Amino acid sequence: MSLLSQLLASTVLVALTALLHLGGLAALIALLQTHGGRVRTVHVRLDQALLVLIAVFTLFLLHGVEIWLYAAVYALAGEFRDFGDALYFSTSTYATIGYGDLVLSRDWRIVGAIEGVNGIILLGWSTAFFVSIVRRLAELEGPADVWTRT
Repeated sequence: MSLLSQLLASTVLVALTALLHLGGLAALIALLQTHGGRVRTVHVRLDQALLVLIAVFTLFLLHGVEIWLYAAVYALAGEFRDFGDALYFSTSTYATIGYGDLVLSRDWRIVGAIEGVNGIILLGWSTAFFVSIVRRLAELEGPADVWTRT
């Protein structure tokens, strides 16, 4: 695959994952706005902890889907002998761990490098989003106030 083809494939994957991430965060906000005030236990702190856990698991799921998207592309391109290897490579690349025990061919290595940059940006976006949720929860009396405050 030419350099131009690698850049085109990377651009499409970055656009898809960014849009997926935006949609996922918007859905999480909508979920918290709709149901955040309905979380009621004996203690406000437990309510807040449940909302934090919902956010954590939703963000983890969102990143998982994005990682699987890259893995599916690598698998469809025949870059790895099985999907497990493609998923392992994609996970370590997305998180910029990059063990190096599995590598892409010369035809796909730019895509892998851009996946690492994409992963860092999306993980940073999620971190900023998550910190803002936790900060808002810490400032308020209860979880219902987080989403009704103007």
